[in-house]
Amino acid sequence: MTTKHEFAVAMTCEGCSNAVSRILNKSGDVKFEIDLPNKLVWIESDKPSDVLLETLKKCGKEVKYNGPK
Repeated sequence: MTTKHEFAVAMTCEGCSNAVSRILNKSGDVKFEIDLPNKLVWIESDKPSDVLLETLKKCGKEVKYNGPK
């Protein structure tokens, strides 16, 4: 069963959101949506939130898990 998770990511430009997109596309088996103006990323996945958090941290930005949505 997939869960939708919300993360706050310190993205300031399209380059930042593109980096997040590339990392999530490489991780496979996730659906995601990026809200750049509000600096939010929603990820639908059956992976645990801590795994998704570590994946997002690879973009080099500050990342915080806000919880399931």
